Amino acid sequence: MIIGVPKEIKLQEHRIGLTPESVKVLVKRNHEVLIESNGGLGAGFTNEDYLKVGAKIINTPKEIFKKAEIIVKVKEPQMNEVNMIREGQIIYTYLHLAAAKELALGLINSKSICIAYETVTDDDGRLPLLAPMSAVAGRMSIQAGAHCLEKNQKGRGLLIGGAPGVESANVVILGGGVVGENAAIIATGMRGKVFVVDKSKKRLEELHKQFGDKIIPAESDKTDLKKLISECDLLVGGVLIPGAEAPKLVTKEMIKTMKRGSVIVDVAIDQGGCVETSKPTTHANPTYMVDEVVHYCVANMPGGVPRTSTMALNKATLPLLLKLADQGYKKTLTENKNFLAGLNIYRGEITHKGVSDALNLKYTPALELL
Repeated sequence: MIIGVPKEIKLQEHRIGLTPESVKVLVKRNHEVLIESNGGLGAGFTNEDYLKVGAKIINTPKEIFKKAEIIVKVKEPQMNEVNMIREGQIIYTYLHLAAAKELALGLINSKSICIAYETVTDDDGRLPLLAPMSAVAGRMSIQAGAHCLEKNQKGRGLLIGGAPGVESANVVILGGGVVGENAAIIATGMRGKVFVVDKSKKRLEELHKQFGDKIIPAESDKTDLKKLISECDLLVGGVLIPGAEAPKLVTKEMIKTMKRGSVIVDVAIDQGGCVETSKPTTHANPTYMVDEVVHYCVANMPGGVPRTSTMALNKATLPLLLKLADQGYKKTLTENKNFLAGLNIYRGEITHKGVSDALNLKYTPALELL
């Protein structure tokens, strides 16, 4: 099968869909891999690195979209890429369609087959293709938050870990999933006073067993969230409903009660954000102020560490790509309900309930179409 990897064109995005090591595996299986020229430079991979493992270097994205049967990306197609997608072409990437109606409509009109990394599941209902980037984003959220707390970034002028005789900063993490757990790893390592809020008592017990008294677990139903947020210095939004728009847990009124110079890092911004005042930002201009609270809402946080992110992502995405390339999408998706959960759009129809509900568009079960 012909697999095409265009250069990412989203602002400040330096990751690439396939590493040379992944290309090597695909070529050994007799698949043809097309890499856009210099597409991997941002992640530290040169054209020569790809040529050595058998890839073909292509000068333009147009040629890649024209020739490839599967397009492998990292971020959702931008609208000028959508215009190049062919009917029946497989698009394999992060899509986050619940917060992107224009993109969803464009992909519906293209009549392509769109498989989203973020909705592929495993037998335990987890999201194994989203997990590595959630882990990276969770760890980065504290790193970014610590930077934003500095006075020259308009923050409170606090060090998360405090200093001898000086109290640590209050860090509130909303959501105890992959983002929340990884945020807690860094926040506790920096010696912050860390609260983790989640609706699942069982999950909080797991985290408390992992972190001990380094975190303060808080059940969302039994917690005065407004009070907790008003007292925090750094708030990390890490809630997720697979495929659906993130719930707005933090209201505008809550923001007004926060301390001047406190910081919000809304990792859920890819799915619309879990803070009412959040709007997507970029690595070039990552923050803005609302009611004297710093908002960091970069929609592709892992793009800031593209080498780590690309390598971590490929370990998760390659197995399904191999299946798609080796045996075709119909057999791959119909034989495995976890892979099937990744199918968001199929030849003009929305096949993921969370996406259809968020966008108020018609839903058709994937198996009916396949």
